[in-house]
Amino acid sequence: MKIFNWAYDILINLGLSETSSSYGNLLVNIIVLTIVAYILDYIFKKFLIICLAIVAARTKSTFDDFLVANKTAKYIAHLIPLLFIYKTVPVILADFTKWENFFEKGIKIYIIVLSLWIIRSVFNSLKDYLKEKPRFSDKPIDSYIQVIMIMLWMFGIFSFLSILFSINKTTFIATFGSISAIIILIFRDTILGFVASISVSVNDMVRIGDWITMEKFGADGDVIEINLATVKVRNFDNTTTTIPTYSLISDSFKNWRGMLKSDGRRIKRHVLIRSKSVRFVNKEELDRFKKIQHLTSYIDHRQSDIDKFNENNNIDKSIIVNGRNLTNLGLFRKYITQYLLSHPGINKDMMLMVRHLQPTEKGIPLEIYCFSKDKVWENYEYIMADILDHIIASVSYFDLELFELENVLSD
Repeated sequence: MKIFNWAYDILINLGLSETSSSYGNLLVNIIVLTIVAYILDYIFKKFLIICLAIVAARTKSTFDDFLVANKTAKYIAHLIPLLFIYKTVPVILADFTKWENFFEKGIKIYIIVLSLWIIRSVFNSLKDYLKEKPRFSDKPIDSYIQVIMIMLWMFGIFSFLSILFSINKTTFIATFGSISAIIILIFRDTILGFVASISVSVNDMVRIGDWITMEKFGADGDVIEINLATVKVRNFDNTTTTIPTYSLISDSFKNWRGMLKSDGRRIKRHVLIRSKSVRFVNKEELDRFKKIQHLTSYIDHRQSDIDKFNENNNIDKSIIVNGRNLTNLGLFRKYITQYLLSHPGINKDMMLMVRHLQPTEKGIPLEIYCFSKDKVWENYEYIMADILDHIIASVSYFDLELFELENVLSD
């Protein structure tokens, strides 16, 4: 108040009259008031900005640094000359009631808007500060702040409309309720985004940093921003896809967070074996297959059980199809299993199997199902390619053939 009294005395000394009766004096008073308000704004803006910068430089917290970056001090400094003008205008416009009422309403509205700017600046600083913290780095802070700001702006709009048209707040709220259907239609996307952001947050469906895949929008990459209306995804080709927030609860998408937190990344690939190349293995060929280290003990144990079964059941082995027999595909399947168990890049504690899928016109799909220890994309692809390279190269050792279109055409 001492500052206001000091500035007011300056105006009196410069010729401002408390009982201005002419438009000429009124114009002079307004000009002088504007100049003094500008000087006050300049002085306090410099003072607050410098003070906040000094405090930010001397403290360990980065919150005040973000206050400086978001120009919080500048917005606060604007309030001081504005309050000064609000206190001084009734004196200048004492004889001009209509103008006094007009300026008073305008200043009140501007104070409301400026207050909202200050709150927004503080919230933006808080958002930037929390995003630096590991605990909050993956939380949709943007959505929370946007929801709060929407509510504050709605309250601000109610306030300055009631000020501008001198409407009673109770009457204004009642009128607003009657046109709520139109407002809901206009702000449909915002309301849907608000509901979706709450659902996404409460159910922990998506976090910043999650790798998500959403084919409908062509999204395949990391989430970099979650706000009230959209979710931004930086794809692996460095493009950015924007997804409506409410689509996360209305459509299907894949979140890879569970895979990244697990002990392995799944490898699920198959090779197609030509059915014509599958056959039984005779005893002479078993000696050759025994030389493959992964199969030596298996063939000895398995063939012993087969021979015992055939002997106990008096099986006529003059025809090889009789009784139980080993097949080249069965041995190949066992070989791949043993190979995967010995591979250093495969997690042996997770599911591991080599299985047949439903035969097709292209052959017999032999699927490899296991999990790599390394989940980094580049390393994962290398491990998977290394395994498939070995499998494809091993097929011929078991007198099997892979399906290729050229083989069909040549037949």
